Amino acid sequence: MEVKINREIRNYTESMFFGLSMRQFIFSILACGVAVGLYFILRPYFGVETLSWMCILGAAPFAMLGFITYHGMTAEQFIWAWLRSEMIEPKELHFEAANLYYEALKDKIGGKV
Repeated sequence: MEVKINREIRNYTESMFFGLSMRQFIFSILACGVAVGLYFILRPYFGVETLSWMCILGAAPFAMLGFITYHGMTAEQFIWAWLRSEMIEPKELHFEAANLYYEALKDKIGGKV
Protein backbone atom coordinates (compact mmCIF):
# COMPACT_ATOMS: atom_id res chain seq x y z
CA MET A 1 0.00 0.00 0.00
CA GLU A 2 1.35 3.42 -0.96
CA VAL A 3 0.52 6.63 0.86
CA LYS A 4 1.01 9.86 -1.08
CA ILE A 5 2.53 12.74 0.89
CA ASN A 6 3.03 16.28 -0.40
CA ARG A 7 6.66 17.34 -0.75
CA GLU A 8 5.88 20.66 0.87
CA ILE A 9 3.64 20.20 3.90
CA ARG A 10 2.41 23.80 3.67
CA ASN A 11 0.74 22.98 0.33
CA TYR A 12 -1.59 20.48 1.98
CA THR A 13 -5.27 21.35 1.88
CA GLU A 14 -7.96 19.23 3.44
CA SER A 15 -10.96 18.66 1.20
CA MET A 16 -14.24 19.06 3.04
CA PHE A 17 -17.06 19.32 0.48
CA PHE A 18 -16.97 18.09 -3.12
CA GLY A 19 -13.15 18.03 -3.11
CA LEU A 20 -12.94 21.68 -2.04
CA SER A 21 -11.49 23.10 1.13
CA MET A 22 -13.85 24.87 3.53
CA ARG A 23 -12.65 28.27 2.31
CA GLN A 24 -13.12 27.37 -1.36
CA PHE A 25 -16.56 25.91 -0.65
CA ILE A 26 -17.73 29.04 1.21
CA PHE A 27 -16.56 31.36 -1.57
CA SER A 28 -18.16 29.09 -4.21
CA ILE A 29 -21.49 29.25 -2.37
CA LEU A 30 -21.08 33.02 -2.07
CA ALA A 31 -20.40 33.29 -5.83
CA CYS A 32 -23.52 31.24 -6.59
CA GLY A 33 -25.55 33.44 -4.26
CA VAL A 34 -24.30 36.59 -5.99
CA ALA A 35 -25.10 35.14 -9.43
CA VAL A 36 -28.63 34.17 -8.37
CA GLY A 37 -29.18 37.55 -6.73
CA LEU A 38 -28.02 39.40 -9.82
CA TYR A 39 -30.26 37.24 -11.97
CA PHE A 40 -33.42 38.07 -10.04
CA ILE A 41 -32.54 41.75 -9.59
CA LEU A 42 -31.62 42.42 -13.23
CA ARG A 43 -34.09 40.06 -14.99
CA PRO A 44 -36.69 42.77 -15.77
CA TYR A 45 -34.08 45.05 -17.37
CA PHE A 46 -31.94 42.81 -19.63
CA GLY A 47 -32.24 39.90 -22.03
CA VAL A 48 -31.14 36.38 -21.18
CA GLU A 49 -27.74 36.52 -22.89
CA THR A 50 -26.73 39.86 -21.38
CA LEU A 51 -28.06 38.77 -18.01
CA SER A 52 -26.04 35.55 -18.08
CA TRP A 53 -22.83 37.48 -18.77
CA MET A 54 -23.61 39.91 -15.94
CA CYS A 55 -24.13 36.98 -13.55
CA ILE A 56 -20.81 35.44 -14.59
CA LEU A 57 -18.94 38.73 -14.24
CA GLY A 58 -20.59 39.43 -10.88
CA ALA A 59 -19.79 35.99 -9.45
CA ALA A 60 -16.24 35.66 -10.83
CA PRO A 61 -14.46 37.85 -8.24
CA PHE A 62 -16.05 35.94 -5.35
CA ALA A 63 -15.18 32.59 -6.92
CA MET A 64 -11.58 33.66 -7.53
CA LEU A 65 -11.11 34.83 -3.93
CA GLY A 66 -11.57 31.25 -2.74
CA PHE A 67 -8.88 29.77 -4.97
CA ILE A 68 -6.15 32.42 -5.30
CA THR A 69 -2.97 32.19 -3.22
CA TYR A 70 0.10 34.35 -3.71
CA HIS A 71 3.37 33.78 -1.85
CA GLY A 72 1.52 31.60 0.66
CA MET A 73 -1.10 34.29 1.37
CA THR A 74 -4.79 33.94 0.73
CA ALA A 75 -6.48 36.57 -1.43
CA GLU A 76 -7.72 38.54 1.60
CA GLN A 77 -4.28 38.55 3.20
CA PHE A 78 -2.71 39.69 -0.07
CA ILE A 79 -5.28 42.47 -0.56
CA TRP A 80 -4.73 43.68 3.03
CA ALA A 81 -0.92 43.59 2.61
CA TRP A 82 -1.17 45.51 -0.68
CA LEU A 83 -3.48 48.12 0.84
CA ARG A 84 -1.15 48.59 3.80
CA SER A 85 1.97 48.92 1.65
CA GLU A 86 0.47 51.14 -1.06
CA MET A 87 -2.28 53.17 0.59
CA ILE A 88 -2.14 53.13 4.39
CA GLU A 89 1.59 53.13 5.12
CA PRO A 90 3.40 54.16 1.93
CA LYS A 91 7.14 54.54 2.26
CA GLU A 92 8.78 57.52 0.58
CA LEU A 93 12.12 56.77 -1.05
CA HIS A 94 14.50 59.69 -1.52
CA PHE A 95 17.25 59.45 -4.10
CA GLU A 96 20.49 61.28 -3.50
CA ALA A 97 23.02 61.12 -6.30
CA ALA A 98 26.60 60.38 -5.33
CA ASN A 99 29.65 60.49 -7.59
CA LEU A 100 31.94 57.85 -6.10
CA TYR A 101 34.71 58.55 -8.61
CA TYR A 102 34.80 62.23 -7.63
CA GLU A 103 34.73 61.42 -3.90
CA ALA A 104 37.66 59.01 -4.28
CA LEU A 105 39.81 61.45 -6.29
CA LYS A 106 38.72 64.72 -4.65
CA ASP A 107 42.16 65.35 -3.13
CA LYS A 108 43.99 64.70 -6.43
CA ILE A 109 41.69 66.93 -8.43
CA GLY A 110 42.08 69.75 -5.90
CA GLY A 111 38.41 70.63 -5.61
CA LYS A 112 38.10 71.76 -9.24
CA VAL A 113 34.85 70.81 -10.83
